[in-house]
Amino acid sequence: MKLDSGACWRVGGTCVFAVMVAGLITASAFAQATKPPPVKLPPGVASPPPPSAAVPADPMAVPGFWDPRRRPERPDLSRINIIRFLTETDYPPFNYAGPDGNPTGFNIELARLICEELKVACTIQMRRFDTLISALNTNNGDAIIASIAATPEMRTRVDFTDPYYRTPARFVVRRDSPIEDVRPEALEGKKIAVVAGTAHEAYLKTLFTEAEVRPYPDADAARFALKRGEVDLLFGDGISLSFWLNGTDSGNCCVFRGGPYLESRFFGEGVGIAVRRGNDLLRQALNYALFQLWEKGRFTDLWLRYFPVSPY
Repeated sequence: MKLDSGACWRVGGTCVFAVMVAGLITASAFAQATKPPPVKLPPGVASPPPPSAAVPADPMAVPGFWDPRRRPERPDLSRINIIRFLTETDYPPFNYAGPDGNPTGFNIELARLICEELKVACTIQMRRFDTLISALNTNNGDAIIASIAATPEMRTRVDFTDPYYRTPARFVVRRDSPIEDVRPEALEGKKIAVVAGTAHEAYLKTLFTEAEVRPYPDADAARFALKRGEVDLLFGDGISLSFWLNGTDSGNCCVFRGGPYLESRFFGEGVGIAVRRGNDLLRQALNYALFQLWEKGRFTDLWLRYFPVSPY
């Protein structure tokens, strides 16, 4: 039961937030989302498997990466007295400053739920995104909930929990488009907008070889090209596209077509919570909490609040 609301304390120029939950301090501020650089075609990837929609297209679809047949056991938490979360400050909707200046967002709310589930004391400290890993590895924090992608390179520096979301790729068309089938053979000769230099461009050029791929300098230019009818489809990051479709900038022009593309060699292995390498107890505790939140429906409730147009 929540007993009190959070406050902000200045610690070395950063804020630490907490709320009282069941008599314990739990985090009241939490996190940011992946800021991946443009991804080129991975070396050695010449012929990936055909694209597939791993999850049916559904405006209410919620990602689930947990197998109910593999229920994690609750670890011994007696050695965990506090979890010091680290995060960065500005990546809506995953984390951003609320009207009162305190951080809010999907990751922040998820961290709060984790603390409630584990019933352990938690704090959150905000730092620049580029300092998070070094702060973790110099014991200035215990876990990073900043939507850092679990890439092979990043796994050499930190360990990750199970993923709690991935960044799917999606096709978008204008509402009046007759295009229903987005398989490669069905898009022969179709003009597809994409941001130049990204994994999305590499994916199209590898699998959609008969389509006319049109790279644009940035996401805004690619979206505007679709709105104006310069192209037949747009292919890009499903999460940012879901907010564009649900916002005023799109002018209600367009809709998703087909399901999500989750090919890990192009679009990553997903986003997890980072802990120091070898800190298996904390990693297992966080995995246990994430599973419990999903099984109880609390993760689903949180997801639907932040993603009214599902990127899945």
